[in-house]
Amino acid sequence: MAGLLDLLNSPMGKQLISGVAGQTNQPENKTADVLSMAMPLILGAMKKNASSPEGAAGLINALSSKHNGSILDNLGGLFNGGVDDNVMQDGAGILGHVFGGKQANVENALSQKSGLDAGSIAQILKIAAPIVMGMIGKQTAQSNVSDSSGMNALLGSMLGGQPQENQSLITTLLDADGDGSILDDVAGMVMGGSKKKGGLAGLLGGLFGK
Repeated sequence: MAGLLDLLNSPMGKQLISGVAGQTNQPENKTADVLSMAMPLILGAMKKNASSPEGAAGLINALSSKHNGSILDNLGGLFNGGVDDNVMQDGAGILGHVFGGKQANVENALSQKSGLDAGSIAQILKIAAPIVMGMIGKQTAQSNVSDSSGMNALLGSMLGGQPQENQSLITTLLDADGDGSILDDVAGMVMGGSKKKGGLAGLLGGLFGK
């Protein structure tokens, strides 16, 4: 099953990076860096939300009603002439749902890590979120996922591409201090500092190819 980092290295990923760079007027290499950080964070946040049966049911419902993966079938059309406002609003809604009131923390952390301004990061995140949902929708349909355990397994496999110890570290870091709030920890993880030291540099190296 294709993971996120496989996607970014594929021809579709190159098209996605090029389209997002054009939309935000940012260099492709920096856009690729931001996407390689942002997409696993969005997916990790979704996995955390889907860890409860209610959260998984909500995600499955959203996938079946709206995010079936068709957005991936015409990325050229998506970026041709600029990304549609409906897609951007959809992205904003997804981000608000998975990140809650701490979205600005993520944007600022990614901004400091990448050197792009927070406004550009916000734009990139709004485009990335429906793409991530489309990827999940496509794989959900292909794997015939219909319950929370299946959804968690699917999201875990999509976060793959890291060694097993990195995968467990990502899971730990998404809520490193056990307070149920992923965003303090995600910001720390992206910035390269967290309440849990040890192994973090290896995690970032494995996750973001740094």
